[in-house]
Amino acid sequence: MSENKSDSNLIIQPVIELSRNDMEAVNEVIRERLSSEVALVNQLGHYIIDSGGKRLRPMLAVLAARAYGYEGSKHQLLAAIVEFIHTATLLHDDVVDESDMRRGQETANAMFGNAASVLVGDFLYSRAFEMMVDVNSMRVMEIMAQTTNVIAEGEVMQLLNVHDAETSEARYREVIHCKTAKLFEAATRLGAVLCDRPQAEEDAIASYGTHLGAAFQLIDDVLDYSSSSEDMGKNVGDDLAEGKPTLPLIYAMDQGTEAQSALIRKAIEQGGYDMIDDVQAIIQETGALDYTRTVAQEEADKAIEQLAHLPESEYKQALEILALFSVQRKA
Repeated sequence: MSENKSDSNLIIQPVIELSRNDMEAVNEVIRERLSSEVALVNQLGHYIIDSGGKRLRPMLAVLAARAYGYEGSKHQLLAAIVEFIHTATLLHDDVVDESDMRRGQETANAMFGNAASVLVGDFLYSRAFEMMVDVNSMRVMEIMAQTTNVIAEGEVMQLLNVHDAETSEARYREVIHCKTAKLFEAATRLGAVLCDRPQAEEDAIASYGTHLGAAFQLIDDVLDYSSSSEDMGKNVGDDLAEGKPTLPLIYAMDQGTEAQSALIRKAIEQGGYDMIDDVQAIIQETGALDYTRTVAQEEADKAIEQLAHLPESEYKQALEILALFSVQRKA
């Protein structure tokens, strides 16, 4: 592990400790509800669920509920629902993107095949909605049904942008909102709903999640061109290889010379790793990574502003720390 990566993990360590008991309970719910009489569902489901990751989205649901003073246990069930939906999107994402590595290990589709990954993703979606029935809240059902619909729209929007060098920053940021930020938004909104908070507070904490999710994805875009495969847990330049015009590429095309813009355009349209070194050089020369980091920082700052209504507590501080971590992390 690099020193920088270790330093960034130190930032989030107090949050992990604060939420440890809740997250252990969430993991128990996940293990219990993941069980199936179909052996392959169990095997593949546990493979992806146990593959690492910080469980950031379910952690947000837990922290948001606690920040409003919640003392029951339904937040743990809601957090598990969020994780199931997130995991289902990962399974489907990796099939669509033909990815072979995530979090430093082989993707489920690389291990078990595309068909099994898609079908187990469907199982996780349907199990999540079964669990929502147990919560016995039409508001929760409404939020999560709309969230999964928007995420699906975001996936289609991203697919339409692949190999399209004409993708604008505004269009790309709409993809980020739908594909990534929407589940962050839902996770935090659920905490307010569970505590029956006023609509203004519900909207504020949801906005926190939206901005946090955007910041998180933008830093992912930066890391794809500046980190190492070992740190990221996936291949460097995967976005370019898949023909995805992310913000560093969009900005570099806009700010580069005619020749530089033409090279990036060709790289996006063709995909693959052949031009990755040249593209990375142009990204550095045009300041595209610094620009993307600045945009991510603006999103993190907006997220923190949305927490002003919360009473002071260690849980509010944890939510603030997560916003700081989103832009300082190295993986």
